[in-house]
Amino acid sequence: MSNEYILAIDNGTQSVRALLFDLHGNIAAKSQVHLDAYFSDQPGWAEHDADGYWRALCTACQRLWAENDIPKSAIKGVAVTTQRGTVINLDKHGRPLRPAIVWLDQRRTDQVPTLGPLWRAAFKLARVQDTIKFFLGEAEANWIKANQPDIWRNTDKYLLLSGYLNYRLCGDFIDSIGSQVGYVPFDFKRLQWAGKRDWKWQALPIEPHMLPQLVPPGTVMGKITAAAAADTGIPAGTPLIAAAADKACEVIGAGCIDPQVGCLSYGTTATINTTSRKYLEVTPFIPPYPAAVPDAYSTEVQIFRGYWMVDWFKEQFGHHEKRLALEQGIAPEILFDELVNAVPPGSMGLMLQPYWTPGIKVPGPEAKGAVIGFGDVHTRAHFYRAILEGLAYALREGKERIEKRSGVPITSLRVSGGGSQSDAAMQLTADIFGLPTARPHVYETSGLGAAIDAAVGLKLHPDFDTAIGAMTRISRVFEPQPHHQKTYDDLYRRVYQQMYARLQPLYKEIQKITGYPSLH
Repeated sequence: MSNEYILAIDNGTQSVRALLFDLHGNIAAKSQVHLDAYFSDQPGWAEHDADGYWRALCTACQRLWAENDIPKSAIKGVAVTTQRGTVINLDKHGRPLRPAIVWLDQRRTDQVPTLGPLWRAAFKLARVQDTIKFFLGEAEANWIKANQPDIWRNTDKYLLLSGYLNYRLCGDFIDSIGSQVGYVPFDFKRLQWAGKRDWKWQALPIEPHMLPQLVPPGTVMGKITAAAAADTGIPAGTPLIAAAADKACEVIGAGCIDPQVGCLSYGTTATINTTSRKYLEVTPFIPPYPAAVPDAYSTEVQIFRGYWMVDWFKEQFGHHEKRLALEQGIAPEILFDELVNAVPPGSMGLMLQPYWTPGIKVPGPEAKGAVIGFGDVHTRAHFYRAILEGLAYALREGKERIEKRSGVPITSLRVSGGGSQSDAAMQLTADIFGLPTARPHVYETSGLGAAIDAAVGLKLHPDFDTAIGAMTRISRVFEPQPHHQKTYDDLYRRVYQQMYARLQPLYKEIQKITGYPSLH
């Protein structure tokens, strides 16, 4: 048994996991506390009790110690990875002033700061004024300032969830550069807080003193305080190391450090990422996110609420499989895979476009989801397979955009997230992309990515290349099947890629008639 372990804490949307990894990337122990993803006082809102995240973290850690006999003295360090874009307002005593606004929140405001004339002229010249307008309206800080001015007036610190949990663990307002994803005044190109003259300071009511100190992934940020030790059971004085946001950690936890390897994440938001040492805007004027390794970027294309549709299907139409799985004592995924495999590739012409939530540019803000090709032969099995295929088609589009902008071909894929546990989803992904598609050796790739950051920061591995080589590996590779690949390639190029352009005028008419989705 190893005598050196890293505690990775992964605060996702659905649960908080406390994970002990050894230096070979094996999970030695795990504890999970499920969360209510959010509560909603108004349609489109998504909020969560800020202290509830901390309590769940503490419970997960305490269960971890209760359920295994690994000595705490073997825990060499702690790293935190969290969902992205969830924000928390703290008062001058470090207490939350309101519930956290979760990344799923869709509220907008028209009461936004006015940018200076030079910036307005520059954005108009660059034809990105609609993108900037979207940014202003979406920023949670602008909504709070406009609608809850007393709360904003009393806000001393404005943190992402990662910064809040780091504060509760070590007592300092400090966070990782790799966690800065959201509507905050961050310079994504230089990987630091924006300079004094940056337009984001005009666009947001945030002041510099409200923000935490930023350090690169792999930096020791502090030590577990006595108060945090009492709450969590983590020994006081244990080093706390900067990790990164969950998607960034997934990328390195899946071993995707080279730009030729694409990392698909089949989670609540479905994404395709590559790691780049160069600043590269896959969509013009939409920056790449910080990577979980220093001085690098994640060139990401995302399908917002991507695998949410899979969960929706299972809740609405999967009761039979869930009941049978319970009776037979097997995982429900086995029966859902049987459902997929009962249908031929291409779902007999049933095609789905997964634009359930509007984007800024690609797709446009008027976009909606669409399903075409229904016939009397189609069953719920066809629909379920069409969901998986539609998500893979959309991510293949993202792959091709990354390749076009970077000039670097993606030659293989690795898949993480809940969907990676489905053999059927893995195989159809390989067939649609026409690339070998690998499943990492552990499901918990975001937690593993955080552990890799900690291992390097603690010098338990000398550098990131060594740590990723030692702690990540492939469990199984799914090779594309030529006949299926041909079917998918034809459907993708001759049908899927034509759908949005053909349907966009109708989406705009729906928007005009119903007012949904709103741009205001």
